[in-house]
Amino acid sequence: MSISVPAFRGSGLVQRQGALAVLVTVVVISLATFPGFRSLDNAGTILVAAAPPMLIALGMTFVIITGGIDLSVGSLYVLGGVVAAWASQWGFVAALAAPLLLCGAIGVLNGILISRTGMAPFIVTLAALLGARGLMRSISGEGSTTYLVRSDVFHDLGTGTLLGIGLPVWVAAVLVGIGILTLNRTRFGHAVHAIGGSEDAAALMGLPVRRIKVWVYLLSGLLAGLAGAINAAKLGSGVTVLGSGMELDAIAAVVIGGTLLTGGSGSIAGTVAGVLLLGVIQNLINQVGNVNSNWQQVISGGFLAAVVVAQTYLVRARRSP
Repeated sequence: MSISVPAFRGSGLVQRQGALAVLVTVVVISLATFPGFRSLDNAGTILVAAAPPMLIALGMTFVIITGGIDLSVGSLYVLGGVVAAWASQWGFVAALAAPLLLCGAIGVLNGILISRTGMAPFIVTLAALLGARGLMRSISGEGSTTYLVRSDVFHDLGTGTLLGIGLPVWVAAVLVGIGILTLNRTRFGHAVHAIGGSEDAAALMGLPVRRIKVWVYLLSGLLAGLAGAINAAKLGSGVTVLGSGMELDAIAAVVIGGTLLTGGSGSIAGTVAGVLLLGVIQNLINQVGNVNSNWQQVISGGFLAAVVVAQTYLVRARRSP
C-alpha cells in the first residue's frame, strides 16, 4: 500500500498537468538525442526567446478563462515594438510607457465594446487586429521606416542579464508569479473563473462582470505591448514584419496548458508549460538545421495535434473511475 499510494498520486499529477508531462518527456528525449541541446547557452536561448510569447500568453489566459478571445495581441505586439523604438529617443521611461499606454488603450476599447454592447470577442478583437496593424504601418511609413532604439538603458532591458539569466526572462518570471497569485488568491481571479463558468450566475452573485471584462482585456493589451517593447529592446529596433500569427501561438499555448476555450477553467502554470513546449519544439527544429521553413510549420502543427490528443486521453483517464 505504501508504494501504490505515491504512484497513484503521481499518476494524478501527470493527468492534471498534461502539458508539463509532455514538456518533461520532450526535454529528456532531446537531452539524450541532441548534444547541442544540452548546453546552458541553448537553455538560455530558449528562455529568452520564450519571454515575449510568455507575456502574451499570460494575458490570453485571463481572457480565455472568462470565455473570451483576443485576436489583436499579435498586432499589438508589433505595434508596441515599433512605438517603443520610436519613443526611445526620449529615454527609457518614454520607450516603456508609450507602448503600454497605446496598447492598453486599445485593450480597454476592446473590453468596453465586448462588455457594453454584447458584441462577440472574436469580431471586436479581429477589428482591433486590423486597426492596430494599420496604425503600425502608418507610423512606420507603410513599413518602410525602421526605428532604431536610441536609449542604451532601454536596450539593456532586452539584452542585459542578471545572475547569468536574461532580463526578459526575469520580467516574464515576475509577471507570471504575480499572475498566478492574482488568478488563484484574489477576488479578481475568482471572479474571472466565475464569469467564464457562467456569466449570468456571476452577475446574480453581484460580481461586476462588465468591469472585470474591461480589466481582463486591458491586461491582455498591456502585456502584448510590453512583449513588443521587450522584443524591440532585444533587437535594437522596431521590426515591422513580426507578430503575424502570434495570437494563434498564444491561444495554442494556453489551450495546450489545459485552459478550456469555453472558459471557466485554466491555470497559468499550464500556460507556462505550453509556451515552453512550443519553444522547445522550435529549438529542436533549429537543431536539425536543414528543415525547410514550410515543413517546419507542418512538423510544429503535427506535434501540437499530438499533444492535444495526448492531453485528451490524460483527461479521460483522470475522469474514469
